[in-house]
Amino acid sequence: MLGPVILAASRSDRMRRLISAAPVTKQVVDRFIPGETVADIVPVIEDLTARGLELTMDVVGEDITTPGQAGAARDAYLELIAHLERLRLGEKVEVSVKLSMFGQALEGGHELALANVRPVVEAAAAIGTTVTLDAEDHTTLDSMFAIHEELRKDFPQTGCVIQAYLFRTGEDARRLAAAGSRVRLVKGAYKEPAEVAYQDKREIDKAYVRILKTLMEGEGYPMVGSHDPRLISIAQELAHRAGRKPAEYEFQMLYGIRGDEHLRLAAEGHRMRVYTAYGTDWYGYFMRRLAEKPANLRFFLRSMVSKG
Repeated sequence: MLGPVILAASRSDRMRRLISAAPVTKQVVDRFIPGETVADIVPVIEDLTARGLELTMDVVGEDITTPGQAGAARDAYLELIAHLERLRLGEKVEVSVKLSMFGQALEGGHELALANVRPVVEAAAAIGTTVTLDAEDHTTLDSMFAIHEELRKDFPQTGCVIQAYLFRTGEDARRLAAAGSRVRLVKGAYKEPAEVAYQDKREIDKAYVRILKTLMEGEGYPMVGSHDPRLISIAQELAHRAGRKPAEYEFQMLYGIRGDEHLRLAAEGHRMRVYTAYGTDWYGYFMRRLAEKPANLRFFLRSMVSKG
């Protein structure tokens, strides 16, 4: 049950300072976050797309405390999209955003986040790509879904993320499994109370399968966000039963985790998208990656021992 402990640590300034100061941390962080700037990340984008993979790009950072910082986050995404345009990779690389980066938690945050994310969605559409709104903790979801609905009026390809461990998600999936929708299903990576979310891994896995079945049988475009071999196999079976062709759904996995599986799925003709993050404010993202899988934490601890 280390996951909840790690997630709690992701909110701790003291743990942030301690882990950031460890000499080995950067070497381990680089496994999950392969760069701090757009210039750093361009070779990664070119390499992965050349291997037959698609990407979704995330500029990491969540601790936004001023409207100016939210505007800077918007500009960072616009810079990324400008690079994708120059690389002519709009059809291969989409963009993922967290509305917390666009000021969602500030006073008047719903309107501020919508105002900041809209130009990003517009710029993405102009180069032939899409934007997916990442899910964050459960208190932000009503705002996220409302912004998603508003953006889809002009940009119907705008996607969103739903999290299997939340009790509400079955109903959200039924609502979202409509023609033209793009929905990424993940297990969930935030510390949520028992009043709103399953706490047991087996219950989360069962919920994931139920919700994925809803998405596969719906009229939208499911995006299967999982590294679990069993769930990947189930997803393929559900897609087959629903009569879906490989181009009518996709798999998504994180950069730095199961890279061989990324290539295997792509070689078999599946759409395989790698969630690739970059930026300097990596701490929260990194800690959630450790919390998701014990193997990630073991990798970090072994590195601490061997390099420290």
